[in-house]
Amino acid sequence: MHKILKRDSRFIDQEGDLLKSEVIDKAWKSDRKLIELLLEDEKVKAKFFAEIKGHWVFNIHTFIDYIQDKNFLNDSYTKYKNKVGLNIAGKFLKEREEVALVWPFKDCILEGGMTREDEKRKEIFFNEILAQDEIDRLLDPKVLTNWKRYTSNGIKEIKNLKRDEQGTIRENLIIKGNNLLTLHSLKTQFQGKIKLIYIDPPYNTGNDSFGYNDNFNHSTWLTFMKNRLEVARELLRDDGVIFVQCDDNEQAYLKVLMDEVFCRENFIEVITVVNNPRGRDYGGIANMHELICVYSKSINYQLYRIVDENKKFPYYDKISGFEIRELRNRNIKFNLNNRPNLFYQFYLNPDNQDKNGFFEISLDYKEGWNEIYPVKSQGIQTVWRWGKDKSKSNLNVNICGKKTKNKSYQIVEKYREKSRMARSVWWDKEVNSERGTLHLKKIFGEKIFAHPKPEETLKRIIEISTKENDIILDFFVGSGTTCAVAHKMKRQYIGIEQMDYVENITVERLKKVIGRKIKKEGSLFAEIEYDRSGISKAVNWQGGGDFVYCELKKYNEEFIEQIQEAKTTAELLKTWEEMKDKSFLNWNVDIKRQDEAMEEFKELAIAKQKKVLVMLLNKNQIYVNLSEIDDEDFQVNEEDKKMNREFYNF
Repeated sequence: MHKILKRDSRFIDQEGDLLKSEVIDKAWKSDRKLIELLLEDEKVKAKFFAEIKGHWVFNIHTFIDYIQDKNFLNDSYTKYKNKVGLNIAGKFLKEREEVALVWPFKDCILEGGMTREDEKRKEIFFNEILAQDEIDRLLDPKVLTNWKRYTSNGIKEIKNLKRDEQGTIRENLIIKGNNLLTLHSLKTQFQGKIKLIYIDPPYNTGNDSFGYNDNFNHSTWLTFMKNRLEVARELLRDDGVIFVQCDDNEQAYLKVLMDEVFCRENFIEVITVVNNPRGRDYGGIANMHELICVYSKSINYQLYRIVDENKKFPYYDKISGFEIRELRNRNIKFNLNNRPNLFYQFYLNPDNQDKNGFFEISLDYKEGWNEIYPVKSQGIQTVWRWGKDKSKSNLNVNICGKKTKNKSYQIVEKYREKSRMARSVWWDKEVNSERGTLHLKKIFGEKIFAHPKPEETLKRIIEISTKENDIILDFFVGSGTTCAVAHKMKRQYIGIEQMDYVENITVERLKKVIGRKIKKEGSLFAEIEYDRSGISKAVNWQGGGDFVYCELKKYNEEFIEQIQEAKTTAELLKTWEEMKDKSFLNWNVDIKRQDEAMEEFKELAIAKQKKVLVMLLNKNQIYVNLSEIDDEDFQVNEEDKKMNREFYNF
């Protein structure tokens, strides 16, 4: 049957393997070329066709059942690959003709990480979908290893981790490892403590890690995101917010997903970032922007005003939307039809004026103090902007008394700087996508990362959503822009990245932010040489501080990396021998049967060989679980045991 079907090029992939889903699709459609192909072979004809009055009738269901049950390498490797997805009457949805808006993988875990988006190679085995019955301890906390503290004086030994009075870890952290598993490990210490999450995940453009050649591309990407967003929500504070950057490839799907995970009433805004004013001049309409979906964990979230750094005043007086005059007669009657709860009197002390010309005010009656009411405007009685409770909490801080030109008094708001709320469209030059690339080139001397975000974009996000010492999380940390900006803005941060470049790009960038102490010739004292680019000048960054680096301790992940790096079948066979001896294989893998099928294995394309070997590994043992820290098989040294006790606080 394989040889017959492979005569039709539509049914063969680039590696020469049979595309069963394509065969099934054409069978459902009674494709003429497929039927002609099957009728050419007498055995096939007898099996899948019935003769009725001289005509041969195609038995579609019998044929499709055969194709579904006839697994390639039967009784060998691929029988361990579960079919996961929604099915109707025993037929998986992608094998039927119906079109439905469903998630066939919604209740699964999408394990694995990503490669760089700019590599554009076919993804072989990352992002493997695991059914619930395959998951045992996948999401348990993991052992952390390779601890280092980076300072302006170099790498220091870590003896303990700083914590505050509530027991919260107060360290900047960079963690290398699968972000889904790392997030679940962080839950033990940071659940309900993160003020801001910003992520810039793969966009599912077709050129990144989600270049799947199937009908459920969106479903796999959404499953990947759903798994991570659900645990991210648990990490947020009650007043926390999350910003997820994307483009038009998945924005609509992402918005619906985030409505589900964070609840629709907690949607704040979709920010349009015009990061390429010239537009990318291809496709139907030149694309100029990306998007940021903003959600809160609850209705108790708080966003802050953006301070205009170029328009600071000692004090900025603002009446803002209402007129005020002094009214001395307490018995004046008013007919209020509009918001009567905002009509009340202030009391002002004319004998207590500070150096800035502001008078002390109160909401309580005091003898000798002047009463001030809202003034009538065009015959209509106006009211205050704030209710009594809010006014009381801001007395003599944000609202004060002020003398007018006609010698009466008024109530005014005072600000120490001019500020405004963030807008929903960001189109200034600071968010231009080229700024991030040029910034990294300035730091490293070459282009080392595709599409890094500008520091100015992250500064704006951090400025409107956090205060100093708040904790920020980025679990697609990439080149480290979020962490670099958070460090310069005196926020605590946690960055997670699985790819190896975390060590030679992310960590190196943060080392430059912290700076290093140098003693110039002729100088008595050492000074810090630090990153002066990006937002450094705007926030008066002078270098300093530190961060802690650690990694999830690998186990089966080491075999996955060996498989990925292999160039030949001989290397893969050597890895298989090591796997038999040292790895954790799936419970249903029969090693003897695998060895018997080795000649068949050698005939596969190398990409398929890699996929098969990874399929055999137990995904619950990708990294070492914390519960197995004392198991001698995992060889966790005493130093790591001490630091894990310190981190997990046990």
